[in-house]
Amino acid sequence: MGRRPPGLALLGKAALTLGLVLLYYCFSIGITFYNKWLMKSFHFPLFMTLLHLLVIFLLSALTRALMHCCTKRSRVVLTWADYLRRVAPTALSTALDIGLSNWSFLYITVSLYTMTKSSAILFILLFSLIFKLEELRMALVLVVLLIAGGLFMFTYESTQFNMEGFALVLGASFLGGIRWTLTQMLMQKAELGLQNPIDTMFHLQPLMFLGLFPLFAVFEGLPLSTSEKLFRFHEAGLLLSVVGKLSLGGFLAFGLGFSEFLLVSRTSSLTLSIAGIFKEVCTLLLATHLLGDHLNLLNWVGFAVCLLGISLHVTLKAFSSKGEKESKLHKGTSSGPDLELLLRRSEAEEEEEEVVTELQH
Repeated sequence: MGRRPPGLALLGKAALTLGLVLLYYCFSIGITFYNKWLMKSFHFPLFMTLLHLLVIFLLSALTRALMHCCTKRSRVVLTWADYLRRVAPTALSTALDIGLSNWSFLYITVSLYTMTKSSAILFILLFSLIFKLEELRMALVLVVLLIAGGLFMFTYESTQFNMEGFALVLGASFLGGIRWTLTQMLMQKAELGLQNPIDTMFHLQPLMFLGLFPLFAVFEGLPLSTSEKLFRFHEAGLLLSVVGKLSLGGFLAFGLGFSEFLLVSRTSSLTLSIAGIFKEVCTLLLATHLLGDHLNLLNWVGFAVCLLGISLHVTLKAFSSKGEKESKLHKGTSSGPDLELLLRRSEAEEEEEEVVTELQH
């Protein structure tokens, strides 16, 4: 067989990228609206989060087992010392970030949640500076001003503003800054072997569960134990329906993490970042049309200013990553792929497909 025409190969790559972006959108937007929908009838967000963590752990363990069967390579298992010293801080911040985010859906709209969570990049930049992962530059100051200004305009005179919910999601954004900074540091430690997000999810979930459980016990333990929807149920069908609805979120959360991994593995982190910007636009448009969220002109302008700041940050990261890549190539260093299952890369000049084994950084 001869080589495929370059135009056909390019079209195939574009179609694959579009498909992966749409898959990411389905899981990311889907879990946001799912959480809001479920919180209307099930008022125990922390218990819901704990169940999601359990489902994600089981699915990641199953995926690791499938990887081992297909590749015959043993999966990484951390020592207790590394697990408690290096993974625990990331797990705790991640659990609180997700728990508070889900909790906020009891009080605020999807549009306010989406906009406020976008401010997490402010805290990511803050902690990146503290941990010396970023250098202070005027461009970063401009990014902070744009996002903060946009958030202020979005919440100013908002007709559906709720201070309690806003405080919860803003606290989640703060913890998200810590979470993603620590996650970056965790996955960059090559000696831990957690470059594969499936392995990372597998190791994080147990500590996340333990970290969030005390908060659940204090705020939801007694009300849940007397709720007729779970422990005092009268119909087995109703109980199975509630458990099924709760478990669905765990599958969506796992699918979100895996779809992000697929998108980055087959394209780049820049593609994921750009897709994330347009995802926010899609979420707000859907929230206004499907849920009836009310946004005035100032809210939309604030949202646009915030997206401008995020876009500027993505652009700066793209140029920075390009410079680092050229520097590594000049030094003759390289990193290999990271996904070992279900990913196959087709080259325009090759007839065979090969399994990708490591995620490129």
